[in-house]
Amino acid sequence: MPRADLDDLLAFLAVARERSFTRAAARLGVSQSALSQTVRGLEARLGIRLLTRTTRRVTPTEAGERLLRTVGPRLEEVEAELAAIKGLREKPAGTIRITATEHAADTILLPKLAKLLPEYPDIKVEITIDYGLADIVAQRYDAGVRSGEQVAKDMIAVRIGPDMRMAVVGAPCYFKMRPEPKKPQDLINHNCITLRLPHGGLYAWEFEKGGRELRMRVDGQLTYNTTTQELNAASAGLGLAYVPEGMAQSQLAKGRLKRVLEGWCLPYSGYHLYYPSHRQHTPAFALLVDALRYRP
Repeated sequence: MPRADLDDLLAFLAVARERSFTRAAARLGVSQSALSQTVRGLEARLGIRLLTRTTRRVTPTEAGERLLRTVGPRLEEVEAELAAIKGLREKPAGTIRITATEHAADTILLPKLAKLLPEYPDIKVEITIDYGLADIVAQRYDAGVRSGEQVAKDMIAVRIGPDMRMAVVGAPCYFKMRPEPKKPQDLINHNCITLRLPHGGLYAWEFEKGGRELRMRVDGQLTYNTTTQELNAASAGLGLAYVPEGMAQSQLAKGRLKRVLEGWCLPYSGYHLYYPSHRQHTPAFALLVDALRYRP
């Protein structure tokens, strides 16, 4: 394969994965116009359109999807092997990309990275906050962080935190206007602060008691895309929030928030770092996994 075709193919794969010329250009370190010209040149040589472009989005055509599905993983293997060879240097080095929720990034990743990174200045970690179940292979993350129940069976999962619980909380001033819910079904009469997921849907509040599981589709006046904003709104008396117990702990202790439905919020498997089993990872990644591993 001519070198020009390989470079152009890598440019196409970047745009197809990012679904954006702007984001792909930033990742590759080139201008958007140059990247667009490169992809058009590849399409011209192949004699077929690979991307459908509109003012709002970029999506692969059928031919583009085929290239992304068949050629993409092979080039990823080549890149992984090259990264592994580079990782054989004396000092662990390289960039590690992780997707995690805001709570996991703040309470698990940050404290442990604060100990690891100063000792290894050649290791870089890029953390993307995402509440959806990101496809870490398609989006080229090295790893993701989610609760144990959310990790796919074909992934390697390493526990990095203790068991957790969710909490339904509201400000004392909120409960002066409405009675406390005694069971999850009572939430239909409450102003619930909801969480918008990346795919567009709202996060369902999950409860369990006596072997009975419930997923409540709650409603309210406020919707955010981060749990921190949900908690802030609840503290302001604007409704009930459903957040990780640890996030609300300090405000509960100070009486700024009150917890309800506690008996319906049972412990569940805590945060796990997960990654594909078939990839060969660098020494830097192995070092990160060991640093994050939960040791009770």
